[in-house]
Amino acid sequence: MSENHPNRREVLLGIAAAPLIESALEAQAAASSICFLSTVEMARLIRTKKLSAREALAAHLKQIELVNPKVNAIVTLVAEMAAEAAAKADEMQARKQPLGSLHGLPVAHKDLLETRGIRTTFGSPLYKDYIPTEDDLVVERMGRAGAITIGKTNTPEFGSGSQTFNTVFGATHNPYDLTKTCGGSSGGAAVALACGLAPVASGSDTGGSLRNPAAFCNVVGFRPSIGRVPNPKAAFAWFTLSTSGCLGRSVADLALVLSTIAGPDSRAPLSINEPGDRLARPLERSFKGVRVAWFKDLGGVPFDPRVRAVADGHRKTFESLGCIVEQAEPDFAPAEIAFRMLRAWNSANTYGARLHEHPDAFKDTLRGEIEEGLRLTGTDLARAETAHGQLWRRFQAFLEKYEYFVLPTTQLPPFDVNTPYPTEIAGVKFDNYIDWMKSCWYISATGNPAASVPGGFTPEGLPIGVQIVGRNKEDFSVLQMAHAFEQATGFGKKRPPIA
Repeated sequence: MSENHPNRREVLLGIAAAPLIESALEAQAAASSICFLSTVEMARLIRTKKLSAREALAAHLKQIELVNPKVNAIVTLVAEMAAEAAAKADEMQARKQPLGSLHGLPVAHKDLLETRGIRTTFGSPLYKDYIPTEDDLVVERMGRAGAITIGKTNTPEFGSGSQTFNTVFGATHNPYDLTKTCGGSSGGAAVALACGLAPVASGSDTGGSLRNPAAFCNVVGFRPSIGRVPNPKAAFAWFTLSTSGCLGRSVADLALVLSTIAGPDSRAPLSINEPGDRLARPLERSFKGVRVAWFKDLGGVPFDPRVRAVADGHRKTFESLGCIVEQAEPDFAPAEIAFRMLRAWNSANTYGARLHEHPDAFKDTLRGEIEEGLRLTGTDLARAETAHGQLWRRFQAFLEKYEYFVLPTTQLPPFDVNTPYPTEIAGVKFDNYIDWMKSCWYISATGNPAASVPGGFTPEGLPIGVQIVGRNKEDFSVLQMAHAFEQATGFGKKRPPIA
């Protein structure tokens, strides 16, 4: 017998193993097909008893087992707790009890949101073993709508910066290129959605944290108007730079989830007195004759040529929807004063005492920002608030002529995962770790609702997002335009190969 010829035992083992391999592959394929159902469809299947909460959870746990080690998106997994909740969800349905709109759907919460009984680290070594006794409002509302917490998603230290890495869990990788960043600070959330690890993912946004990772991971991110998703525990109750929200694999999925976490709260003075379920209405509308302002350069903000090429190619997309597109933009100069100072002031108020007690426990960029905030005077803050008011009035007046303002979500494509933050774009050098994200935080400073929608890919296959900004408190209008753009382009249907 030839040395290369398999013996009888090897042949028999091969025959015996074949069905097992096929069975495993079939199980993997079945799990993946469930995991990439739209959130809307998955909710419908569970509600009509064609898919149980247990089956949905099992599929996602399998996907997490297979994919999460490659990307490091979910950093705390609570499989047993989720299994108990899924069993209760199926029992509720069997007893014909009232069901919420997210009934039986697994949700992964950003590790900045407190989750009762589940470790919440804020990406900081100071909180690596912290277990809250209460839920954040977003967690509470999603739970009330029937969602099942499956785990926590990675975030940079205290959500500071648009690159997801920390000393507790390490970096989260971009699923389209594992050598690149996924963005941040809701980076783990965006990757979890892109890879089918969860159909629902919460997040938050100060300088772009719901939009930047969505753009880098080819999913949808939406920064709601201030007060749409209230924060009753905010130390600065009237602070308008930060908001909670969510991401989705499509605009319809995001709108469904957003409808469950939006709505007034008497403890939050800026909360919008409108029910969240208004956001779950049909998204279709006509855009014939709607005026859209197309960005120029935001007053000299640098953009990578690959980003400009993708974004500028979509003028014709909006025109195909019936829009009248004109190149125009307001003066964003006041944002340079308002956002920087108010962000530093908030960081100093939130973390100043802890920095004093633990000076070595903070990364250098956040430490510098806190120290900057501690140096601010009353005169400085008065100047920041004055600039903030000027910007707000200027932007609202600009949008009296135009219903939407469109610009790229980010100034460059996903960069190396080992780079803390870009120090240069198109030959322009930066001194500050937030300078490469002006395309997002200029919009944050206005307080207006904004969506990042998949806009295409660079020649290297890296995702690029298009940002659609709407009028003051017109969140549903932004979702409608984002939905129309998504339907016209279809880029969001592409999935990363590793998933």
